[in-house]
Amino acid sequence: MKLVTFYTSGGENRLGVLTSEHSILDLKAAAEASKHDIQTGPFESMLALIEAGEDALTVANELVQMPNESCIVDRRDIFLRAPLPLPPQIRDFMAFEHHAMKSLESALKLRSERASNPELVKENLVSSGEYSVPKAWYLQPLYYKCNRFAVADPEKEIRWPSYSKVMDYELELACVIGKKGKDIPADLARNYIFGFTVFNDLSARDVQGLEMSGRFGPAKSKDFDDASPMGPYLVTLDEIEDPYNLEMIARVNGEVRSHGNSGSIYWKFEDMIEHVSRGETLYPGEIFGSGTIGDGSGLELLKFLKAGDEVELEIEKIGCLRNRIIQ
Repeated sequence: MKLVTFYTSGGENRLGVLTSEHSILDLKAAAEASKHDIQTGPFESMLALIEAGEDALTVANELVQMPNESCIVDRRDIFLRAPLPLPPQIRDFMAFEHHAMKSLESALKLRSERASNPELVKENLVSSGEYSVPKAWYLQPLYYKCNRFAVADPEKEIRWPSYSKVMDYELELACVIGKKGKDIPADLARNYIFGFTVFNDLSARDVQGLEMSGRFGPAKSKDFDDASPMGPYLVTLDEIEDPYNLEMIARVNGEVRSHGNSGSIYWKFEDMIEHVSRGETLYPGEIFGSGTIGDGSGLELLKFLKAGDEVELEIEKIGCLRNRIIQ
């Protein structure tokens, strides 16, 4: 199923399922209208559905199979929110090796070009190893914790933070945890995945360069209002045959900036789940971002965003996340 969180003008958040290009089934309304005695609690929100487990998902499937026409709304009459507008937790990884390497190469180029003797500075920086992928990256999945209050809706205009001059997008696949667990081995981790969505980890690159030089962060380079757009759908695991064979495309103002495949990932979501759950309990609704796919950011291409740019991040079988960046 392609699950959505939506609202009508002036209305409350509702949980729905995309049943056709322009139709969404309101799950709570469908449960209330059903001739069967169905508990509506699991359909109060996306998080409630995830927390309710497989039985609630089965009921949702049954409601979709025999939809009550009075509970179907026209997508053109509603507004989509991020699937999980306020998730319990967000962890963002750096799971694609190409991005890890290429972003450091770009940062090296930008820093050396500002020097009076670019070639000498570049040579010294390369020798220092500061711009090589650290050994720790190959030993375990690395991540930082995002600001869960900064999740933004699809189609929302994102205001450029006043303290930055260099804004960037990052094309990521995000996994949503489906059930509580601890010390989960990688070979069982797939059972803890509820589904997937599209994630844009917006970044203030000039701020990031400064704060990461202090060997701490990222912080304000990623922490600003609406820094983490997600959506438009949360697609359940059963709809995606192989999460490691999905085409991923980034466009800016309609121009294709990158085209990759999720199969190029180095650390899989199963690896991430095993790593994070060691001695730590995972909870339903937590989000794991894959990190940027290779060439899936402006940093790697040295083509940053301008005010007014429309960013489209599209992942096969999941959907297209669209936002405009404004000042």
